[in-house]
Amino acid sequence: MTDVVLPCLNEAPALEWLLPRIPDGYRAVVADNGSTDGSAEVARRLGAGVVSVPQPGYGAAVHAGLVAADPADGVVCVMDADGSFDPAELPRVADPVRAGTVRLMVGRRRPVTRRAWPPHARLANAYLSRRLRRTTGLPVHDIGPMRAFRRDDLLALDLRDRRFGYPLELMIAAARAGWSVAEVDVAYHPRSAGTRSKVTGTVRGTARAIRDMSAVLAR
Repeated sequence: MTDVVLPCLNEAPALEWLLPRIPDGYRAVVADNGSTDGSAEVARRLGAGVVSVPQPGYGAAVHAGLVAADPADGVVCVMDADGSFDPAELPRVADPVRAGTVRLMVGRRRPVTRRAWPPHARLANAYLSRRLRRTTGLPVHDIGPMRAFRRDDLLALDLRDRRFGYPLELMIAAARAGWSVAEVDVAYHPRSAGTRSKVTGTVRGTARAIRDMSAVLAR
């Protein structure tokens, strides 16, 4: 059973849509980062595992979910809990890691509509991805929130960022460790109704993510 870590902060409406669509052979682990809208209760009702994460921050939620994941399968996926990704695409991200083709597979977001990925967020991602390619040589164009890897491999990288710099730190650490890294196109949908992204939903959120990621690059 492959665990799918879903970092979550107030995503109850999205979880109602998302969790029933987790494909066979995958198990959702909702890393609840202090939700006040009943997200944890929704997740439990729909059969997901729930990990309470008191430390705020995207990286804190992902790390807690990773630690809680079942090591038996070995492969772990991470995916946003906001309904912007279709869980049916999880095998496209996880299977190459399971086969040993790559050690880190990243879902490259392909928006299905213009409103799925606001221009300010897309430009910020393109800027950071370009800096990442120049710094590390990794052939990636998206610091995407949908990815797959082996649990023990990632824990061995000993990532420290617990905020929005976590995905970028992962990429840099993987490059330094000599990992094979690739990306595969995945559809990127508008978020579920009733939810708003903490990053792409506002210019302020995007600026905060750029700040955190730029700090990682500076290190």
